[in-house]
Amino acid sequence: MFPRSANKPMQAAAMLLSGLDLDGKLLALAAASHSGEDFHVAGVREILARAGLTEDDLQCPRALPREDVFQHDYLREGGEPDRVHMNCSGKHAAMLATCVAAGWPTDTYTSPGHPLQLAIRQTIEGLAGEPSAAVGVDGCGAPVVALSLAGLARAFQSLVIAPPGTPERRVADAMRAHPEWTSGSLRPERALMATVPGLLVKVGAEGVQAFALADGRAAAFKIEDGSARARNPLTVALLRHLGVTAGPGVPDSALDEIAAVPVLGGNRAVGMVRVTLPA
Repeated sequence: MFPRSANKPMQAAAMLLSGLDLDGKLLALAAASHSGEDFHVAGVREILARAGLTEDDLQCPRALPREDVFQHDYLREGGEPDRVHMNCSGKHAAMLATCVAAGWPTDTYTSPGHPLQLAIRQTIEGLAGEPSAAVGVDGCGAPVVALSLAGLARAFQSLVIAPPGTPERRVADAMRAHPEWTSGSLRPERALMATVPGLLVKVGAEGVQAFALADGRAAAFKIEDGSARARNPLTVALLRHLGVTAGPGVPDSALDEIAAVPVLGGNRAVGMVRVTLPA
């Protein structure tokens, strides 16, 4: 299967290995599927400016902010779709910055045969412990490599158990320290990482999600029909199955709140998405 944006943490690790010089919030943004909030856009522009580039160098599609509340505000202010608001623009800016650092061409950075993309594929395969089954084109226009679900889970495990200071661990630590930069202020991925200490989680399009706990336990899944609505109930159910509870000072009900996805009928809740794990 194609992990889609769940590959981004491994892509970011590959970029560090190739010479990218980012840390903290901007490194988290390099692995992000962000909501297009003002601080995300400012971060993307900072990554580009540090490399002597502009948003005209980005090759991701034009888009509006992802969340309705931010999108409406942006449109009221006269905003139009652009590349920096696209949810993968942090990754694309980091890819360009990596090319500048490594002396690689920037105009072909999304080509599967580009040195950057070859390095990314090699890194992902190493972290996953398996060869990629195929290379496709992601929604953002960059290459995406296919993995098994077990391979995706192994890759996430590899990130969290890597020695401190290594590129892999730096990505995991940046994402866990700044979850609002990898997703957004209102996103459930941010809430999950804020609720469970040491949790690394990343969403992918078409119903994909992967996570790893600080002790190396990891899981990955893909909802078969590509729908996203069961993603968070399933993630919480898996965490509960592993015996995970909320962190100190956080009510355990916070996990249940993240898992609560209503089924609507007539614009009101008429049911809930529920997960039943096999015994």
